[in-house]
Amino acid sequence: MLFDTHAHMDDAAFDADRHEIIAALAQADISLLMNPGCDLPTSRNAVALSNQYDFIYAAVGSHPDAANLVNEELMETYRGLCQNNPKVKAIGEIGLDYHYEDVPREIQQRAFRMQMQLARELCLPVIIHERDAHEDGMAIVSEFPDVSGVFHCYCGSAEMANILVDKGYYIGFTGVLTFKNARKAVEVASSIPLERIVLETDCPYMSPEPFRGKRNDPSRLYRMAERLAEIRGLPVEEVQRITTENGKRLYRI
Repeated sequence: MLFDTHAHMDDAAFDADRHEIIAALAQADISLLMNPGCDLPTSRNAVALSNQYDFIYAAVGSHPDAANLVNEELMETYRGLCQNNPKVKAIGEIGLDYHYEDVPREIQQRAFRMQMQLARELCLPVIIHERDAHEDGMAIVSEFPDVSGVFHCYCGSAEMANILVDKGYYIGFTGVLTFKNARKAVEVASSIPLERIVLETDCPYMSPEPFRGKRNDPSRLYRMAERLAEIRGLPVEEVQRITTENGKRLYRI
Protein backbone atom coordinates (compact mmCIF):
# COMPACT_ATOMS: atom_id res chain seq x y z
CA MET A 1 0.00 0.00 0.00
CA LEU A 2 1.07 3.59 -0.66
CA PHE A 3 0.76 6.92 1.16
CA ASP A 4 0.38 9.98 -1.07
CA THR A 5 1.88 12.47 1.35
CA HIS A 6 0.95 15.59 -0.67
CA ALA A 7 -2.11 15.73 -2.92
CA HIS A 8 -4.39 18.70 -3.68
CA MET A 9 -7.59 16.76 -4.19
CA ASP A 10 -9.56 19.89 -3.31
CA ASP A 11 -8.20 21.61 -6.44
CA ALA A 12 -10.70 22.82 -9.04
CA ALA A 13 -9.08 20.46 -11.56
CA PHE A 14 -10.98 17.65 -9.77
CA ASP A 15 -14.37 19.35 -9.50
CA ALA A 16 -15.91 17.13 -12.20
CA ASP A 17 -14.76 13.76 -10.88
CA ARG A 18 -13.19 14.20 -7.44
CA HIS A 19 -15.23 11.60 -5.59
CA GLU A 20 -14.97 9.05 -8.39
CA ILE A 21 -11.18 9.33 -8.28
CA ILE A 22 -11.09 9.05 -4.49
CA ALA A 23 -13.43 6.04 -4.53
CA ALA A 24 -11.06 4.23 -6.91
CA LEU A 25 -7.87 4.85 -4.91
CA ALA A 26 -8.10 1.62 -2.92
CA GLN A 27 -7.77 -0.29 -6.21
CA ALA A 28 -4.62 1.76 -6.89
CA ASP A 29 -3.17 0.67 -3.51
CA ILE A 30 -3.45 4.17 -2.02
CA SER A 31 -4.18 3.60 1.65
CA LEU A 32 -3.47 7.10 3.02
CA LEU A 33 -3.53 10.62 1.61
CA MET A 34 -2.49 14.03 2.97
CA ASN A 35 -4.29 17.06 1.51
CA PRO A 36 -2.57 20.35 2.44
CA GLY A 37 -4.07 23.79 2.18
CA CYS A 38 -2.53 26.75 0.33
CA ASP A 39 -4.66 29.54 1.84
CA LEU A 40 -7.71 29.78 4.09
CA PRO A 41 -10.34 28.59 1.57
CA THR A 42 -8.28 25.58 0.45
CA SER A 43 -7.35 24.77 4.05
CA ARG A 44 -11.04 24.67 4.94
CA ASN A 45 -11.70 22.53 1.87
CA ALA A 46 -8.91 20.15 2.90
CA VAL A 47 -10.39 19.76 6.38
CA ALA A 48 -13.87 19.17 4.95
CA LEU A 49 -12.54 16.52 2.57
CA SER A 50 -10.67 14.77 5.39
CA ASN A 51 -13.92 14.59 7.35
CA GLN A 52 -15.60 12.75 4.47
CA TYR A 53 -12.99 9.98 4.09
CA ASP A 54 -11.30 7.96 6.82
CA PHE A 55 -8.01 7.64 4.91
CA ILE A 56 -7.64 11.32 4.00
CA TYR A 57 -5.90 13.76 6.36
CA ALA A 58 -5.49 17.53 6.16
CA ALA A 59 -2.97 20.28 6.74
CA VAL A 60 -3.77 23.98 7.03
CA GLY A 61 -1.59 26.89 6.01
CA SER A 62 -0.73 29.57 3.49
CA HIS A 63 1.55 29.00 0.51
CA PRO A 64 4.09 31.77 -0.15
CA ASP A 65 1.90 32.96 -3.03
CA ALA A 66 -0.71 33.84 -0.39
CA ALA A 67 1.75 35.22 2.16
CA ASN A 68 0.37 38.75 1.82
CA LEU A 69 -2.87 37.53 3.45
CA VAL A 70 -1.17 36.09 6.53
CA ASN A 71 -1.86 37.98 9.75
CA GLU A 72 -2.67 37.30 13.39
CA GLU A 73 -6.38 36.88 12.67
CA LEU A 74 -5.61 34.18 10.10
CA MET A 75 -3.27 32.45 12.55
CA GLU A 76 -6.10 32.33 15.06
CA THR A 77 -8.36 30.76 12.44
CA TYR A 78 -5.72 28.15 11.57
CA ARG A 79 -5.22 27.50 15.28
CA GLY A 80 -8.91 26.77 15.65
CA LEU A 81 -8.97 24.45 12.63
CA CYS A 82 -6.10 22.46 14.14
CA GLN A 83 -7.44 22.30 17.67
CA ASN A 84 -11.00 21.38 16.69
CA ASN A 85 -10.29 18.57 14.24
CA PRO A 86 -8.09 15.51 14.90
CA LYS A 87 -7.76 14.91 11.14
CA VAL A 88 -5.55 18.03 10.84
CA LYS A 89 -2.02 16.69 11.15
CA ALA A 90 0.29 19.50 9.96
CA ILE A 91 0.78 23.16 9.13
CA GLY A 92 1.23 23.57 5.41
CA GLU A 93 2.00 24.15 2.82
CA ILE A 94 4.12 27.08 3.90
CA GLY A 95 7.52 28.42 2.94
CA LEU A 96 9.28 30.60 0.37
CA ASP A 97 9.09 30.87 -3.40
CA TYR A 98 11.46 33.32 -5.11
CA HIS A 99 10.96 31.91 -8.61
CA TYR A 100 8.28 34.40 -9.63
CA GLU A 101 8.30 36.65 -6.53
CA ASP A 102 4.64 37.55 -6.89
CA VAL A 103 4.82 38.43 -3.18
CA PRO A 104 7.82 40.42 -1.85
CA ARG A 105 10.43 38.35 -0.08
CA GLU A 106 10.13 40.10 3.27
CA ILE A 107 6.38 39.39 3.33
CA GLN A 108 6.96 35.72 2.47
CA GLN A 109 9.55 35.45 5.23
CA ARG A 110 7.25 37.04 7.80
CA ALA A 111 4.40 34.67 6.89
CA PHE A 112 6.75 31.68 6.99
CA ARG A 113 7.98 32.59 10.47
CA MET A 114 4.46 33.15 11.80
CA GLN A 115 3.37 29.71 10.60
CA MET A 116 6.51 28.01 11.89
CA GLN A 117 5.71 29.60 15.26
CA LEU A 118 2.17 28.21 15.10
CA ALA A 119 3.53 24.74 14.35
CA ARG A 120 5.87 25.05 17.33
CA GLU A 121 3.01 26.14 19.58
CA LEU A 122 0.76 23.26 18.48
CA CYS A 123 3.56 20.66 18.28
CA LEU A 124 2.69 19.88 14.66
CA PRO A 125 4.98 19.07 11.73
CA VAL A 126 5.25 21.48 8.81
CA ILE A 127 4.95 20.98 5.06
CA ILE A 128 7.48 23.30 3.42
CA HIS A 129 7.43 24.61 -0.13
CA GLU A 130 10.83 26.08 -0.99
CA ARG A 131 11.78 27.17 -4.51
CA ASP A 132 14.87 29.20 -5.43
CA ALA A 133 15.14 30.33 -1.80
CA HIS A 134 17.57 27.81 -0.35
CA GLU A 135 19.63 30.18 1.80
CA ASP A 136 16.71 32.03 3.36
CA GLY A 137 14.71 28.84 3.74
CA MET A 138 17.49 27.12 5.66
CA ALA A 139 18.03 30.20 7.81
CA ILE A 140 14.38 30.35 8.89
CA VAL A 141 14.18 26.60 9.48
CA SER A 142 17.26 26.91 11.70
CA GLU A 143 15.45 29.49 13.85
CA PHE A 144 12.98 26.75 14.84
CA PRO A 145 15.11 23.74 15.84
CA ASP A 146 12.19 22.18 17.71
CA VAL A 147 10.00 22.11 14.56
CA SER A 148 10.35 19.47 11.85
CA GLY A 149 8.35 18.13 8.95
CA VAL A 150 8.90 17.66 5.24
CA PHE A 151 10.40 19.64 2.38
CA HIS A 152 7.89 18.67 -0.27
CA CYS A 153 8.69 18.45 -4.00
CA TYR A 154 12.31 18.83 -3.01
CA CYS A 155 14.50 20.72 -5.50
CA GLY A 156 17.68 21.43 -3.55
CA SER A 157 21.07 19.76 -3.45
CA ALA A 158 22.03 16.44 -1.88
CA GLU A 159 24.19 18.34 0.62
CA MET A 160 21.25 20.48 1.75
CA ALA A 161 18.99 17.42 1.93
CA ASN A 162 21.37 15.67 4.29
CA ILE A 163 21.52 18.77 6.50
CA LEU A 164 17.73 18.80 6.63
CA VAL A 165 17.65 15.11 7.48
CA ASP A 166 20.04 15.81 10.35
CA LYS A 167 17.56 18.45 11.55
CA GLY A 168 14.79 15.84 11.57
CA TYR A 169 13.13 16.63 8.24
CA TYR A 170 11.79 14.26 5.61
CA ILE A 171 12.31 14.80 1.88
CA GLY A 172 9.36 14.49 -0.50
CA PHE A 173 9.72 13.30 -4.09
CA THR A 174 7.16 13.88 -6.86
CA GLY A 175 6.92 12.73 -10.47
CA VAL A 176 10.06 14.77 -11.16
CA LEU A 177 11.98 11.72 -9.95
CA THR A 178 10.86 9.89 -13.11
CA PHE A 179 11.92 12.60 -15.57
CA LYS A 180 14.84 11.84 -17.88
CA ASN A 181 16.63 15.06 -16.89
CA ALA A 182 16.12 14.58 -13.13
CA ARG A 183 19.81 14.21 -12.33
CA LYS A 184 19.66 16.26 -9.13
CA ALA A 185 16.58 14.46 -7.78
CA VAL A 186 18.17 11.08 -8.44
CA GLU A 187 21.34 12.18 -6.67
CA VAL A 188 19.34 13.23 -3.61
CA ALA A 189 17.25 10.05 -3.60
CA SER A 190 20.46 8.02 -3.74
CA SER A 191 22.24 9.81 -0.90
CA ILE A 192 19.77 10.28 1.95
CA PRO A 193 18.50 7.56 4.30
CA LEU A 194 15.52 5.70 2.87
CA GLU A 195 13.82 6.16 6.25
CA ARG A 196 13.62 9.92 5.51
CA ILE A 197 12.01 9.69 2.07
CA VAL A 198 8.30 10.15 1.42
CA LEU A 199 6.46 9.95 -1.89
CA GLU A 200 3.89 12.40 -3.20
CA THR A 201 2.03 13.28 -6.36
CA ASP A 202 1.48 17.01 -5.67
CA CYS A 203 -1.54 16.44 -7.91
CA PRO A 204 -3.01 17.80 -10.08
CA TYR A 205 0.56 18.87 -10.93
CA MET A 206 3.85 17.02 -11.53
CA SER A 207 2.59 13.96 -13.41
CA PRO A 208 5.29 11.28 -13.67
CA GLU A 209 6.46 9.70 -16.89
CA PRO A 210 4.78 8.41 -19.03
CA PHE A 211 1.92 10.75 -18.04
CA ARG A 212 3.92 13.98 -18.06
CA GLY A 213 1.82 16.96 -19.16
CA LYS A 214 -1.47 15.38 -18.14
CA ARG A 215 -3.53 15.97 -15.02
CA ASN A 216 -1.96 14.06 -12.17
CA ASP A 217 -3.84 12.11 -9.47
CA PRO A 218 -2.85 9.80 -6.59
CA SER A 219 -3.29 6.63 -8.64
CA ARG A 220 0.02 7.46 -10.35
CA LEU A 221 2.08 7.39 -7.16
CA TYR A 222 3.21 3.86 -8.03
CA ARG A 223 5.53 5.33 -10.66
CA MET A 224 7.53 7.20 -8.01
CA ALA A 225 7.79 4.01 -5.96
CA GLU A 226 9.00 2.08 -9.01
CA ARG A 227 11.63 4.69 -9.84
CA LEU A 228 12.86 4.94 -6.25
CA ALA A 229 13.14 1.14 -6.13
CA GLU A 230 15.30 1.27 -9.27
CA ILE A 231 17.52 3.97 -7.81
CA ARG A 232 18.00 2.17 -4.50
CA GLY A 233 18.19 -1.34 -5.93
CA LEU A 234 15.31 -2.61 -3.81
CA PRO A 235 12.06 -4.49 -4.45
CA VAL A 236 9.17 -2.15 -5.15
CA GLU A 237 7.16 -3.72 -2.33
CA GLU A 238 9.86 -2.81 0.19
CA VAL A 239 9.99 0.79 -1.01
CA GLN A 240 6.20 1.02 -0.76
CA ARG A 241 6.24 -0.35 2.79
CA ILE A 242 9.07 1.86 4.02
CA THR A 243 7.85 5.10 2.47
CA THR A 244 4.34 4.48 3.78
CA GLU A 245 5.67 3.95 7.28
CA ASN A 246 7.78 7.10 6.89
CA GLY A 247 4.68 9.12 6.00
CA LYS A 248 2.77 7.75 8.97
CA ARG A 249 5.67 8.64 11.26
CA LEU A 250 5.97 12.13 9.75
CA TYR A 251 2.29 12.94 10.28
CA ARG A 252 1.91 10.87 13.47
CA ILE A 253 -0.82 8.68 12.06
